[in-house]
Amino acid sequence: MPNQLWLFTWCEPVAGGLIVWPDLGMMPLFSCRTMPSSTWGLLLLAGLNCLAPASLIQEEDTLLHDHEKHNYKIAPNMADFAYTLYRQVAHQSSTTNIFISPLSIAQAFVILAMGATGETHTQIMDSINMNMFAVPDAEVYHLIWFLLNQTRTQLTSSNMLFIDSNLKTEVKFLEDIRKLYYSKVFSINFRDAGAQKQINDYIEKETQGNTVDLVKEFDNNTSLALVNYVFFKGQWKDTFESEHLVGNFHVDKKTTIRGPMTQYFGKFHVLYDKKLSSWVVLQHYMGNPAFLFMPKQGMIQQLEARLCRRELARIRRGIKNRSASLLLPKLSISGTYDLETFLGKLGIARVFSNGAELSGISEEVPLKLSKALHKAVMTIDDNVKEHSGDSLLKKEKEVKHVTIKFNRPFLVYIMDETLSFPLFMGRMVKPPGK
Repeated sequence: MPNQLWLFTWCEPVAGGLIVWPDLGMMPLFSCRTMPSSTWGLLLLAGLNCLAPASLIQEEDTLLHDHEKHNYKIAPNMADFAYTLYRQVAHQSSTTNIFISPLSIAQAFVILAMGATGETHTQIMDSINMNMFAVPDAEVYHLIWFLLNQTRTQLTSSNMLFIDSNLKTEVKFLEDIRKLYYSKVFSINFRDAGAQKQINDYIEKETQGNTVDLVKEFDNNTSLALVNYVFFKGQWKDTFESEHLVGNFHVDKKTTIRGPMTQYFGKFHVLYDKKLSSWVVLQHYMGNPAFLFMPKQGMIQQLEARLCRRELARIRRGIKNRSASLLLPKLSISGTYDLETFLGKLGIARVFSNGAELSGISEEVPLKLSKALHKAVMTIDDNVKEHSGDSLLKKEKEVKHVTIKFNRPFLVYIMDETLSFPLFMGRMVKPPGK
């Protein structure tokens, strides 16, 4: 029986940042802590001015320009992949919260593609819509990384590769992992009784305690595990008049729960879209925009089926800034998924089968991907000026406005500001703590 490979991906937000340079020998596998783009820009500029000749600075400028040019080319393809993947996840259940980072998933599978050959490699790159570009896998990886880190907020990402200590790994693969992905491979004996605990302890440490016991079990044939981590946190850019209260959230026609909510009053970019039968709010956090979609009762599945990059572009052109009162639960959503079923329907199937071609990782024994897990977490914090209920009610009476209540299942998409594709996609059916 072929040895099996495990893939895990997940996403969450943290404070603080750490610069990671490519040649740190003890750096955790695929570890990447990112800082706001302005900070990176200053550090890069300072380093280049101090250390590099003018010709090298020009070369770096050309490389950055090339990245931006490639990003405009690949963004529509990545957006199509994101919407298609989300619909597969949403189709599984209409009664649960959803939160995924399609870019993070694509990035993790590009890492696999680097060690894949033949049809296995083709399926991965075709399914994430990247095979049409004459760009090496490593360049695709860095383009996706660049897109994720244009969020202009503090973002943490980490990938961990664990290879069975009894397995001889290809030297080129190990070198590429370190040099191209600034990462390190960890050797582990999967047959050891403590292997599962070792992996979970490392994951818990990397995620600062936010992910505990992610790996529940693995079979005796597992020889390789890939763990990807991205943690996202945002804060509203603008300050709003607000009141914290306890309100009803209608999960469905039969289920209503009471919990903490916030009522906001101020100027918002809002639109009622007749085509989608939904209210749409476009709200910026400290960085990129978030779209909130509140469909008519019972219409959320139709909304999920219709949303695509062209619809978002159309909505963005028509949205207007106007006075509004919004009722919202806390925007905190997470989700954990086994990706084999979803990705299999998108065309990534061979890597999960006994016919997987992963000889770029090891030719010693056949490998296959036995498990692909994705965990994503998002939190957006308020930026509010709190008022008493009477004060807010008085303001509402004085100003003509629309009232939009996010008190039943709705969607939230965190978008790229420049290229307008979804970085994170979610559905809230049950508010936090419920």
